[in-house]
Amino acid sequence: MLDPREYKDWQIAEAAEKNMPTPRQWQQQLGLREDEIIPYGRVAKLDFLKIMDRLQHQPDGKYIEVTAITPTPLGEGKSTTSLGLIEGLGKLGCNAGGCLRQPSGGPTMNIKGTAAGGGNALLIPMTEFSLGLTGDINDIGNAHNLAMLALNARMQHEYNYDDATLAAKGLRRLNIDANRVEYGWVMDFSAQCLRNIVIGLGGRMDGFTMSSRFGITVSSELMAILAVARDLPDLRRRIGDIILAYDKQGRPVTTRDLEVDGAMAAWMRNTINPTLCSTVEYQPCLVHAGPFANIAIGQSSIIGDRLALKMFDYHVTESGFAADIGFEKFADVKCVNSGLKPNVSVIVATVRALKMHGGGPKVAPGKPLPEAYTKSDPALVEAGLPNLLHHIETVKKTGVVPVVCLNGFAGDSAEEINIVRDAAEAAGARFAVSEHWQYGGDGARELAEVVREACEQPVDFHPIYDLGLPLKDKVEAIAREVYGADGVDWLPASLPKLKEYGDNPAFKDFSVMMVKTHLSLSHDPSLKGVPKNWRLPIRDILVYGGARFICPCAGDITLMPGTASDPAYRRVDIDTATGKVSGLF
Repeated sequence: MLDPREYKDWQIAEAAEKNMPTPRQWQQQLGLREDEIIPYGRVAKLDFLKIMDRLQHQPDGKYIEVTAITPTPLGEGKSTTSLGLIEGLGKLGCNAGGCLRQPSGGPTMNIKGTAAGGGNALLIPMTEFSLGLTGDINDIGNAHNLAMLALNARMQHEYNYDDATLAAKGLRRLNIDANRVEYGWVMDFSAQCLRNIVIGLGGRMDGFTMSSRFGITVSSELMAILAVARDLPDLRRRIGDIILAYDKQGRPVTTRDLEVDGAMAAWMRNTINPTLCSTVEYQPCLVHAGPFANIAIGQSSIIGDRLALKMFDYHVTESGFAADIGFEKFADVKCVNSGLKPNVSVIVATVRALKMHGGGPKVAPGKPLPEAYTKSDPALVEAGLPNLLHHIETVKKTGVVPVVCLNGFAGDSAEEINIVRDAAEAAGARFAVSEHWQYGGDGARELAEVVREACEQPVDFHPIYDLGLPLKDKVEAIAREVYGADGVDWLPASLPKLKEYGDNPAFKDFSVMMVKTHLSLSHDPSLKGVPKNWRLPIRDILVYGGARFICPCAGDITLMPGTASDPAYRRVDIDTATGKVSGLF
């Protein structure tokens, strides 16, 4: 085991990968049949349909979700904790595994990094995981852009030909409104220059001239669909329901109307199979889907969870952002769609985040931490506890057992740790300190033991809101019960859509996918701790027909991130003698 204080993540990964099990060794270790594992170089896909068919009567294992308190902009280590917990359970002799999201090329080549965990709680093979893996994101991008190609080509043909000519070609006029095209193009990089574009310049054979845009591939509705689909028939059906645009009478135009849904499903046929990766301590971890955490659920897939619960006695999955967004969507969307009931939610906290919520100075990526975060200050930690307690109550409202994991840093004092422990236990949560970043599974033993014990506690799981409620009531429930708002204000621009979607029975059973900042319980990222005396403003509503999401927007949403002035790609390179990649983090 390498010391992460002395070695970078890619160096730790490279050392561990020398002894990583091969796909055939995984097959034997996991008791899979030869035709259930599909090798892709050093990793493999698992044939979801075949394994689920064989294990359909196998009891599910324990279902463990990892979330967090409201984070600093640096993040508090949910992925690292998830991998450390898997390693810790392995140290206890448990049959444990997990499922994480696939990282996008945009953040990997920008400032966020690869989301492979860190230190000795790391996912391998790190290079493959970070740079495309087995091609799911590429397949999603192709399927998405095929739909946009079909839409623009149809608009061109309808503009150029009369009804008789269209009929001769086997087409009916859809009367697509160029001002209500909901779809754009995607690519898997952060390219702010493509947020607003014009396409179709040239002659009549060069496409329909219109304003358009690019988003990052992981923001595609197809990625959201992959995350919530239960199986291949469900995936196929949802693809046909995607709304690309509206006609001039305001009726939706879907992929099914353009007869492109079947070809899109063909592009995505292999994406339903999760990819099998490993921790640096050689516990199995699936990787499947990588949806945005604002317009989508921001976590790995229902398919991945269904498969892992059949394969492992303890299955660990992670929710993006803090419990007000990640856990809420896990409970109200993922679990409602899957029918699965979680046993435990691990709430990751750090001393530095609690200090920030207690009034500590601003934390900014790429800048040194202020001294307040590197010296012991129990009073500042205590002042930040209400944020942690708020998230504990959110988890408890669903009937799920909360476990607070203090992700340990070298500068944390015993007095600070004990303050957090006492507060968590007084609030009805279990508590553990974990040092998985430095010590791997051995550093996560306490956490693993506490989680294993918590898994034996009875759970009466229920979501925050009933799916059949009117849209206004669903949003009100989330705002009041999860965020702590005094209520919801529907701004004038949102009212026509509230009436259109809220009164339409076709959207009654759609899940609410709230769009707001992850840096505060409120819509305002500058408000830390637990804001009081505020109301949630909804400025817009988006609809995703295939994913069956209604997205009320309490803040601005950018589906194409931008690349910063000092991006990660400046430090990524290869060894020309060996082809090995360096510089990933």
